Formats: sequence, C-alpha cells, structure tokens
Amino acid sequence: MDKADAFAPVPGRPERLAPGLRRVLAPNPSPMTFRGTNTYILGARRVAVIDPGPAIPDHLGAILAALGPGETVSHIIVTHSHLDHSALAPALAAETGAPVLAFGDSAAGRRADLAALAGLGGGEGVDAGFAPDRRLADGETLAGDGWSLSALHTPGHMGNHLCLAWGTALFTGDHVMGWSSSMVSPPDGDLGAFMASLDRLSARVPGVLFPGHGPAVPDGAARITALAAHRRARAAQIVAALSDGPARPEALARRLYTDTPAALLPAASRNVLAHLVDLTDRNLAEPLGEMAIDTAWRLR
Repeated sequence: MDKADAFAPVPGRPERLAPGLRRVLAPNPSPMTFRGTNTYILGARRVAVIDPGPAIPDHLGAILAALGPGETVSHIIVTHSHLDHSALAPALAAETGAPVLAFGDSAAGRRADLAALAGLGGGEGVDAGFAPDRRLADGETLAGDGWSLSALHTPGHMGNHLCLAWGTALFTGDHVMGWSSSMVSPPDGDLGAFMASLDRLSARVPGVLFPGHGPAVPDGAARITALAAHRRARAAQIVAALSDGPARPEALARRLYTDTPAALLPAASRNVLAHLVDLTDRNLAEPLGEMAIDTAWRLR
C-alpha cells in the first residue's frame, strides 16, 4: 500500500488499489486535505462511488471518464457532509441518475447542547444544504454488482459520519487517516463520540483502511490503536497545563502544538476545545463562563 511520504497520485487519473476498487484523487490539495480528496469507485458494471468530493467540474469529468465501457453508477455514498466530500454529489447524481446515500443531513447526529459553538467550522467547511436521497442506517448493508458494504455510524469528526465495511477492509472517510489525525471541531465534532467510534472500529480488528485523504493504511487495527493513544496523551497534556491555572483554547494550543505552523493554530485550538468539552463531560474541567473558543477553562 501507499506510504504517506510517497503518496503523490495524479489528480483525475484512476488508480486500481485492489480487485474491484479504484481511486480518483480530486484536485483540491490543502493543509486540511493533504493531496486532495480520495473518491473511490467500487465494483464493476454497476458501481458505487464513495465520496464524490468537492464541486469541481474537472473532478466530475474525471469520475465519469474513469468508468469503463458499459459501466454505470448505481450508488453515490457520502461518508460525511463536509464540502470536500459531499459537494459534488448533486452534480454526479444528475449525470448518472444514481441516488445519494448518507447517514443524514449536516445536522444529523450533532449534539444539541453544543449549539452555542456553532460557526467554528471544521474540515473544509460544512455542506449546509446537503440532503441525501436516502438515509443509510447504522448497520445497514448495501449490495451492488460484485460488492457489499456495511454502514457504521461513527460520529466524532462530524455527527453524520459513516465508515463503510468492505469485508475486513474499511472506508474510513475522515475518521481515521494515515497521514494525520482527524480534525474534531465542536459543535459538529465531538471528542467523546470520536473515541467511542474508534473503539467500535478497533473491535472489528480491521485490515486495510481506505481513508478520505492520503494513502491506504495497511494495518488498520494498529493505526486505530495509535490514534486513540495519541488522543489520550493529548488530554493528559491539557490536564497538566490546566494544573498551572485557567487557560483558553488558543493559549493551550500554542503551548502544546509547538511544531504546528502558525496558519494551522486555529485548527489546533478547535481540537483543544474538543478536548476541553470532553473533559467537561467527564467532570474533570469546567469553563469559566459559556462554552466558547475564547473562554478559559479550569480543572474541577
């Protein structure tokens, strides 16, 4: 499988990853998307498209061009409704007639008690108008021409996030990636749910992971274990920092994310905020006022 430091596919050029599976990279590289969004084409003859990607006309053309003679799209599946994964779905559906399937719209699975944190964003932006043609329920199985997938509701990065089990492999969207840890930005992101979803995926003892960005991860179980340990270590760092006195998310991010470029510190601050919300949920910390990105927290 690809390694992150050597991952350099040509945008728009389909690559065969495994029997029955192709990847088409979208031309949307950024610090949040790495080389771009991975769009997957699963099956033959009547195929599923997983994460059609951003609303870039050239990427729509590349997906359609990647179809072989006589191939058609039967399903369009969206792991979650950040714009870099879902925005092209309506155009692809219009071109192919295939239904768009997802766990729900962009509010599905979101914690109502974090509404005061609305507007912080996360990922490449929420697709506010996203509306699937049909909801995929947790545990539901989809079958197509030479393929079968099981939908796993894995909130954390976003409330409506799904992973998709394909045999022992998993399509993990933005929940688990090899090149980076996932952004968890309240109110759409929820660290407690993220950790619970990691536990759920770990219990499956998965093989290869096919993430929404970056290369395939050959030892999925090991990567999931490492990500969970990383989050627990970050929580311990935040608790240790708060032992010196109350602090705001930005100050904590500057103290803890010492190798992070300045342009990414706002994202780091949102990750810290997610940890502070989780510590509050676990009665280990509390905000000195209403929960907000500029509120200070202290240990209980």
